[in-house]
Amino acid sequence: MKALEFLSKIKNNRIIIPTGIRSKFMADANKDVRVIVLIEDPTEDIDELNFKQASTSEFLKGYSESDSIYDDY
Repeated sequence: MKALEFLSKIKNNRIIIPTGIRSKFMADANKDVRVIVLIEDPTEDIDELNFKQASTSEFLKGYSESDSIYDDY
């Protein structure tokens, strides 16, 4: 199975295929396809940032003053 990846928009409940790759679909007009739709979620960026901040904070809780001897390496 071949994979084609492209960014698109949904318009009138249809996914628009960019003109640059339409010919690849025309050549395989009678073949089965598997469609996977990934929708951008702006809250994922916030969730990832919150996770990074929380994990850094938790990691640094285990840091003690005696660990500072390793800071110069």
